[in-house]
Amino acid sequence: MKRFDRYIARHVMLMSGLVALVLIALFSFISFIGDVDDTGQGGFGLLQLAGFTVLMMPTALYTLLPVIALLGTMAGMGVLASQSELTALRASGISTFRLSGSALMAGVIIAVMAVALGDFIAPWSADRAERLKASARMGEAAAEVQRPAWLRVGDDVVHVLDIRSPVEMGPAELFELDRAGGLRAWSEIGEMRYDTERQRWRLFDVSRTTFFDNRVEVAREDEADWAGELSPEVLQLLLLEADSTSIRGLMRLVSYLEANALDTVRAERSLWRKLMVPFTVIAMTLFAVPFVFGSLRDSGMGQRLFLGVLIGVAFFVINEVSLSIGQLYGWPAIVGAGLPSVALLIAAFWKLRRAR
Repeated sequence: MKRFDRYIARHVMLMSGLVALVLIALFSFISFIGDVDDTGQGGFGLLQLAGFTVLMMPTALYTLLPVIALLGTMAGMGVLASQSELTALRASGISTFRLSGSALMAGVIIAVMAVALGDFIAPWSADRAERLKASARMGEAAAEVQRPAWLRVGDDVVHVLDIRSPVEMGPAELFELDRAGGLRAWSEIGEMRYDTERQRWRLFDVSRTTFFDNRVEVAREDEADWAGELSPEVLQLLLLEADSTSIRGLMRLVSYLEANALDTVRAERSLWRKLMVPFTVIAMTLFAVPFVFGSLRDSGMGQRLFLGVLIGVAFFVINEVSLSIGQLYGWPAIVGAGLPSVALLIAAFWKLRRAR
């Protein structure tokens, strides 16, 4: 890495940081104002709302990172262009592609930050934010209560009425199916707890009805084991929103759905959407560089940032439309999630070749 590489990358990173601060502050203010009406429910007051808003900042930053990379590159390279430093570098024989490579170093750093945010920080903070809101509104016990769910594990179908935590749930109904899809047995369960040592679910207060060809048998047990391979980790993934799940978690969720012959479309879309975020950040960085050398090289910072915001909003809309169209027409998830970013990257190379 040469000195001018570090110099350009440092300017892009500095301006990206400033843009991130402005956008996060604006986003958080709008979010805070929009949720003010929720205060007064239980113990959820302004202090709790402020805490919730702060905890949601990493999620907002993760969503905005492609736009931040675009605006930061425009602003950082624009400062150098306005001071004729880029002109001097090009006069010394450094090509436009070489200078874009210097800016790309900053884009790679931002892409790595996107992976860290999306896989570790944002899921953790979003989970804590929702727990804070739930506990403040309805008490500490409400933070552990999740929604009812239907789960399929092999030939068993479980209808859970109350999921208290990833290792405890109930009451529940267990439907055992035969290979032909017929009902073999039905059980009413008072409570289910996961035994971490034996790695299986323990059932309590069980009433099991078994269906035979010419008779029905009913048996009651205080305790019983369930051999269904449903880990607490997979159970938690099934209940989380896609934005609150890591790439690794989504991969495990897709594997679970495939193994149980369930619909994987939504999970695959979410997985490829997350996988494409670092690639989108890099594409945005490259796409911003030609504007500094093109028709906007003599423009002010405000005009560049305004154009960058328009491009960012347009790309966000196109990306959402592409995902929806892909689902509508049955495209592979990678196509719906990656087509806008690939088109953006192609447009970036085309504009770089035309830049003078």
